[in-house]
Amino acid sequence: MKSTTASLKPAEVEKKWIVIDAQDAVVGRLASFIAMRLRGKHRADYTPHVDCGDFVVVVNAHKVKFTGKKATDEVYYWHTGHPGGVKQRTPAQILAGKYPERVLQKAVERMLPKESPLARKQLTHLRIYNAPEHPHAAQNPETIAFADLNAKNVRSA
Repeated sequence: MKSTTASLKPAEVEKKWIVIDAQDAVVGRLASFIAMRLRGKHRADYTPHVDCGDFVVVVNAHKVKFTGKKATDEVYYWHTGHPGGVKQRTPAQILAGKYPERVLQKAVERMLPKESPLARKQLTHLRIYNAPEHPHAAQNPETIAFADLNAKNVRSA
């Protein structure tokens, strides 16, 4: 009697394409769902060292919502590398700016393992668009109704 754990090999991975509509979706819940799909943790044959996640396409990324007062009270800091170069911006400022999809992209990036070549590769499988259409129709993506999974996933106001 032999007891072994089946390990997925990179050649055996079958990747799917999924589309998620981010309209009125709560950022943290959506980001954790996307990170789980990118890593492949939703699969029964998940293997930590193999890229077994799906390709994720997000549309309407500029219409995401924050709960409470996080859009104005939360502050993202970064440093330019020069003396006195600490910069800050709130999520509301980023969503009103030139690249509003970066709020969701950074949220997903921060939910993946840090400084990992595998996580960097998995992040390249994420495509985020501010428009309701996307150029990946040829891959026959499956649409996932994120709003219908849980009532807390969307915020109307």
